[in-house]
Amino acid sequence: MALRLGQALLRNVGELRYEPTAKRVRAEIGGRTVLATSRARLVWEPGRVVPYYAVPEEDLSVALEPALDAVIAEPAFISLPDGATIVEPGRFDYHTVEGEVLTLRTDGAERVGAAFRPADPDLAGYVVLDFDALDTWFEEDEPILAHPRDPFSRIDIRRSSRPVRIEKDGTVLGESRRCMLLFETGLPVRTYLPADDVRLDLLQPSATRTLCAYKGEASYWSLGGTDIAWTYEHPLPDSTQITGLVCFFDERVETYVDGELLARQWSPWN
Repeated sequence: MALRLGQALLRNVGELRYEPTAKRVRAEIGGRTVLATSRARLVWEPGRVVPYYAVPEEDLSVALEPALDAVIAEPAFISLPDGATIVEPGRFDYHTVEGEVLTLRTDGAERVGAAFRPADPDLAGYVVLDFDALDTWFEEDEPILAHPRDPFSRIDIRRSSRPVRIEKDGTVLGESRRCMLLFETGLPVRTYLPADDVRLDLLQPSATRTLCAYKGEASYWSLGGTDIAWTYEHPLPDSTQITGLVCFFDERVETYVDGELLARQWSPWN
């Protein structure tokens, strides 16, 4: 049986978990609204750290058909430093509970494997939707990016005057006493430096772009062909304090705070 998050350990990734949301959720394909519901649930399959939306089948205005052409995906796990494993974020083609893989079909589009009907009785009448398979999502009238936000995760951004120095193999890439520290539930603390305090002349703009449900779209900087830092030029409203600042992968540089070298950080999105 599924465990409602309020009745179980909040971060128990070994269980099928769900949490109702009061937000009105809408989604579009090709500019046409195919979902509108005020009864959505956030669902985490076992091993997942990012939720997907599950919605009542009757609130979808598309056909649901067995995904006979869906490819059975290989397991997609990431090993954590403590030896545990999680499902690779964004891999909707691999499921960790029993259920039926479905195709969404409209008059002009077919999204194979974009829905999943869990066999769990607590989710009867609901289908889980692949966030990436639908073109646009809204919570109320606000568009959302990347994936639904986890109601048990948050971001705090704090100004800090602590001295920060970023090095790579002895070369100083940045140094500042006017950073923003970004604290995100379950993830490493990230240090954002003003661009004026970073040796951007040593870095090259990268073609890499990523989306964050909490911060928006990030562009990247590389060094020697490896992405080493990122910037949010137009962050989402909750993260405007980091607009235009530069954050380095602590995993790929040496980061000193208060003169002490930080331990190498890790996250599923590195």
